[in-house]
This record gives sequence, structure tokens and C-alpha cells, in this order.
Amino acid sequence: MGRIVIEISRYMIIICMAVYTIQCFAVFRFSNEYDRKGIYLRQNFFMVVIHFAGFISLYARDGDIRYFRAYLIQQLGVLAILVAYKLIYPRANALVINNMCMLITIGLLILTRISYDRAMRQFYIVMGSVAVTLIVPYIISHIRFFEKFKWVYVFVGIGSLAAVLLFSTVINGSKLNIHIASYTFQPSEYVKIIFVFAIASILARKHGMREILISAAVAAVHVILLVASRDLGSAIIFFVVYFAMLYAATKNILYYLMGFAAGAAGAYVGYRMFSHVRVRVTAFLDPIGNITDAGYQISQSLFAIGTGGWLGMGIGQGAPSTIPVVSADFIFAAICEELGVVFGMCLVLLCLSCFVMFMNIAMKFEDPFFKLVALGLAVAYIFQVFLTIGGVIKFIPLTGVTLPFVSYGGTSVAVTCCVFAVIQGLYISKGKDNARPHPKPGDFKTENLNIMELE
Repeated sequence: MGRIVIEISRYMIIICMAVYTIQCFAVFRFSNEYDRKGIYLRQNFFMVVIHFAGFISLYARDGDIRYFRAYLIQQLGVLAILVAYKLIYPRANALVINNMCMLITIGLLILTRISYDRAMRQFYIVMGSVAVTLIVPYIISHIRFFEKFKWVYVFVGIGSLAAVLLFSTVINGSKLNIHIASYTFQPSEYVKIIFVFAIASILARKHGMREILISAAVAAVHVILLVASRDLGSAIIFFVVYFAMLYAATKNILYYLMGFAAGAAGAYVGYRMFSHVRVRVTAFLDPIGNITDAGYQISQSLFAIGTGGWLGMGIGQGAPSTIPVVSADFIFAAICEELGVVFGMCLVLLCLSCFVMFMNIAMKFEDPFFKLVALGLAVAYIFQVFLTIGGVIKFIPLTGVTLPFVSYGGTSVAVTCCVFAVIQGLYISKGKDNARPHPKPGDFKTENLNIMELE
């Protein structure tokens, strides 16, 4: 009986995820939030079904009553996030909220399967992070002088990364975390947001040679500090974000090409300088040939994805514990093993729909500062997704970054909540008329009102 429940749940999860993903792109057929309401409600329904079916599978496998308690707590928490955003920010972008909650749901589900205690710890971190960042959209949408603090952003960002280099301990070849009492956090995560604000404030109004050189120097110091700490995954993200923002500000393709050339040169230097980079490249080139040492992680990841196939083995039927660091760096492999490659592809498309919406919001702005902020955060988000999933599937060498909202990690979750909250604030500040329906033909008053608002 338990096996039947698991099989039915497996197909139900895949179908619901596929339909949810289609709805993510269907919203772009409509120009305002009012016309998208039906799509958003259907997404909420599929989100609840996926979560319920996953936990039914876990209970059918083990018969552990704790799963019912975890399900109720997590489901009420996710619904609380949806309701809180709806009540506090009725003009917020519902696709961004839904996708955030869906990613949180997927992460909590697969983490519960891997480690019940870690999943519950992640849940409390998520709820605390969302509660704290609920004020961020209000701040972003009501305060207009963020651009004036460019040197504050620069010094805080550089100071935080310098503190990691000086005071952090080496773990797995890198300096990543700062320990204060019993708390551990990764400063490079929140510095990503500060860095975007810094570069946007430097390049927003003027982008002559002076501003370009200043921004390049600021970006170079951030990247050098990260490389010195051997946090190469974050260094790559900062590097790509800078050149994307530089190109958006100047519209000069030459800078983009220079970025590619500098990136290639930097990758070669990093390969020569750091032994753990050479190990990762060796694992990337021939994981099976080095399966007993350097290639073990990526080999186990590929075995898991191949074992799961298109439709997965079902929640609780795989062996994710055979993959080292599975709850953080390799969470995508565990998802593909138990939920299938189809589900994994839908997850990638879900993240891509977030990026498309972020870019859509960026294009709405005439103010160059907020346009660059939205673009920078969008690129930082999607490139981190690319690095994580690309490393897991052996498309690129491993970089050691997490999958936002899905992987286990307190700082990553908190910072991603803040990124999504900033985007919401930008959307609210620019799209206050999006929640209103289009005027009906012949409705003179409504049409006149709409024309006045557009002007």
C-alpha cells in the first residue's frame, strides 16, 4: 500500500510542478496583476498539492508521525508568508511571491527527506528572515536617496570581506564564515546586495572614463578579497554582475568583451594559483577516472541524476546521503534522483521566470539607479542558480555556491529573502497602477482616469 501511495504521489508532484511552471510564463501574456489573479490562485493550489503529496510519500515510507507535524508547521508557515505579503503589500508582484514560496516549499520538502532536524532549522530561519525583510519593500518604495550613500556601500562591502580574510578560519580550503558567539554567517552573501547598490550609485548618473575607472577599482578590490579568501564562486558572481551592470550603464559592447577576456585570464590564473581549483577542474574533466578522490562528489551526483531518470524514484526511494554536502551544494542532484529530471528542468524554468520578471521590473524604470539595482540583483540571482546547477550536472566545474531558497544555509536564505524583498519594493514603487483592471469600452470616466495616470 505504501508503495502505491509513493507512486501516485510521484506522478502527482511531477504533473503539478509542470503545470505550475507553465503558469509562471503564462503571466507574461497579461500586462497587469489584476488579469493574472486566476493564474496566481492556480499556482497556490499546485504549491499546496506538491507539498502535501511529498509528505504523504515520506509518511508512507517510514510511518513517522513527525512528518505530519512538520507538514502542518511548514504549510502554515508558507501560507502565512503569502497572506502577509498580500495584506501588507496588496500591489506586490504575486509571481515573485509565489515563486519564492514554491522554492521554499521544494527546499523544505527535500531537506525533510534528507534530515528532519536540518529542515526544521531551515524553516525557522526562513520564517525569521521573511519576518525581518517584510519591512524592506516599504523602505525601498518610500525612500528615494539610496544613491547618495555610494561610499558607505563601498567601505561596508570591502570592510566585511576584509574581515573574513583576516579573522575567518579555513574550512575545505576557503575562508567563508565569520563566527560570533554561537552564530555563523557568510558576509559575501549580503555583500552581494551592497555591491550592487555601490556599482549602481557610481554608474547611475555619469558613466564617463572617471566613473568607469572608479567602479572598476571598487569591483576589483571586492573580487581580489574574495579570491584571497578562496571564495571563488562568490568572486565569479561579483565579476559577472559588475560587467553586466557596466554594459547596461554604458551600452558599450567593448566593455562586455573585455569582461570575457579578463574572466578567461582570471580563470587561468586561479587554476595556476590554487590547488583546490585544479582539483575541481580535474574532477570536471574526468570524474569517473578520479572517482576515488577528486571526482567522487560529481560522480555520485551524476549517478543520482541518472538513477532518478526522467520521472524520479519517488520521495524517500533514493540514496541522497551517498552524495557529500548533499543538503547544500548538491541539493539539485537529490531533487533529480527522487523527483526526476523533468521536475529538475521545471525547477530551472521556475528560477528563469524569476529572472525574467526581475528584468521586466528593471525595464520599467527610467531612473538609472533603480534600473541598475534591479538588473544587478537579477543577474546575481540567475548566475548563482547557473553556477550551482551547472556544477551539479557537470556542465561547469564546481564552485561551491548554494541554490537560492532550496539549499540548506541560513545566510543564503536570509540574503535571498532580502533580494526578493528589494525587487518587490522596486515593483511597488514603479507599478502602483498594475493592480487596477483595464477600462471597459465606453467607460468615459475610467478611460480619462487611466490616461491621466499614464501621463
